[in-house]
Amino acid sequence: MLRTLAYLIVLAASNAYALPKVVIFSTGGTISGRHDPARGGYMPAATGEDLVAAVPKLKEIVEVQVEPITAINSADMTVEIWLQLAKRLQQVLEQPSVTGAIITHGTNTLEETAYFLDLVLTSSKPVVLVAAQRPASDPYSDGPLNLLRAVEVAISPAARDKGTLVVMNEQIHAARDVTKFHSSRVETFHSLEFGPIGIADRMGVYFSRAPLNRQTITITPGTALPRVAIVLSYAGVDGELVRSLLASGKTQGLVVAGFGAGTLASAMADAIKKARAKGMPVVITGAPTGRILQASATPGSVVMMQRLGCVLAHNLNPQKARILLMLAMTRSRETSALQAYFDK
Repeated sequence: MLRTLAYLIVLAASNAYALPKVVIFSTGGTISGRHDPARGGYMPAATGEDLVAAVPKLKEIVEVQVEPITAINSADMTVEIWLQLAKRLQQVLEQPSVTGAIITHGTNTLEETAYFLDLVLTSSKPVVLVAAQRPASDPYSDGPLNLLRAVEVAISPAARDKGTLVVMNEQIHAARDVTKFHSSRVETFHSLEFGPIGIADRMGVYFSRAPLNRQTITITPGTALPRVAIVLSYAGVDGELVRSLLASGKTQGLVVAGFGAGTLASAMADAIKKARAKGMPVVITGAPTGRILQASATPGSVVMMQRLGCVLAHNLNPQKARILLMLAMTRSRETSALQAYFDK
């Protein structure tokens, strides 16, 4: 009896000092980039284990498990990879021993992957995406510090219930807000309208606010996401791309990037009338910041688009509006139901 009690005391003490466990999923990107002389450029060659080994301090603060998902330039990210990653993340986060998860990712589509995961994952545990603007083989790579800060956020109790996060340049961003803003600088990611929700630096992890307008649209292994296209507005646009998409018969939903507060050219509006006549869901976005607003009643105005049954994207950019539309369409294709998802 005394031996059993002593063993339990020792076991409890050892568990009290056990390091938190984080699973790192590697997907490629510049953070894993190494120069390939034969190809004359950088390739995603460093493994997840290589990235961890480049940050010796991780051994002092966390137990790491590394899982490869893919090794690509994130410009090649696909919906199929998102579904694979989400499924595996959900499984891992359900394990009691796991504190949080990290995804190493390329910067090109990082904000899209982050928002997709934010919408579909149901765990309260932190999920953090991290990247680099300078390749792993660069002596001044920002990858190691970014990874360290991302892990510190993932094991912070304050990061729970805040959805999927992006940690770059010692800033913490909410998935819905963040976007890539510069082609090469290390401070490329910004939350344009409302700013980052916290910081992670040598003083620790600090959150100044929490994302309040989150929602979850659960998926199953059998979930099939509809094909949604994005069409850009510009001076002289004639709607030909919309008509071509309708003629192909492959596209099931459409996001149209309008001007300013969502205004469209008259020719584009005519093409959208045809899309709506076929029952195709259409979402209207506008400038990089600010909400879509009702104003005039000209042919391409927001007022006229609403009368056609178009959905307003609130303040989402076209890429994120596409993701939300794809997921919302697994529930409904009615305008009012879709608009409710974008109003949240």
